[in-house]
Amino acid sequence: MSKWKEMSEGSKKRWEQNADFWDEKMGEHSNRFHREIIRPDTERLLSIKQNDRVLDIACGNGNFSKRLVEFGAHVTAFDYSYKMIENSKKRCSQYLDRINFRVVDATKYEEIIGLREFGPFDKAVSNMAIMDISDVEPLLIGVYELLKPNGILVFSTIHPCFQSPRMRQIVETEDMGDGICVRKGIQIFEYITPCVYEGIGISGQPVSQFYYHRPLNKLLKMCFDIGFVLNGFEEPVFELDETCSNFDWNEIPPVIIIRLLKTP
Repeated sequence: MSKWKEMSEGSKKRWEQNADFWDEKMGEHSNRFHREIIRPDTERLLSIKQNDRVLDIACGNGNFSKRLVEFGAHVTAFDYSYKMIENSKKRCSQYLDRINFRVVDATKYEEIIGLREFGPFDKAVSNMAIMDISDVEPLLIGVYELLKPNGILVFSTIHPCFQSPRMRQIVETEDMGDGICVRKGIQIFEYITPCVYEGIGISGQPVSQFYYHRPLNKLLKMCFDIGFVLNGFEEPVFELDETCSNFDWNEIPPVIIIRLLKTP
């Protein structure tokens, strides 16, 4: 078994174990992180038009697929977890005339390009999944081929500069004479070398998941080598909440959201 295949199979087994937990936690409208950090800029960068054909990559429990339909899109959505797709179909049962759910492994080009019967697509989107995929090159190549000329791919992923392996959140206090100053930040120990590590996406999930860290230069180079052009980039943060005493990502962005264009 190849290294990539072995990693993908290991990740898939863990997501099958986490599928029901994530379905319950994400519910109909996702969690605060997705509602406040991911969706606003993603939806703006996608700019869904009536009857757009949209590919929803690693769709999870399908709640964003349903939201795309509410914006007027026809959606093809896939995930490599059978349980995720089963939960998606249940959650989106009233929308199945406009959403095609499929079990597809994003690391397998042949499976991705097999979705051509539902395309070509105007747009593609992937919400917080790129860092969960062991080998993203087959996905990027396949999506590029499935998109129409001038089609776009919008994806979000954890910010590799600020959420790299072994990142540590820190709090410092300093007596300024007229009061105590509290500063919150992070320490980064590794960045440039791609690697795989384990982590928890939502507290309480049954098993940890694999994260695949890629520095920005390697991630974007793959996109550019395939033919994509970068034409949108966001680093969203939470609004500052004076009542919050914990580190809450209001000055340091936890994610990046990227829009790529397939030029004619």
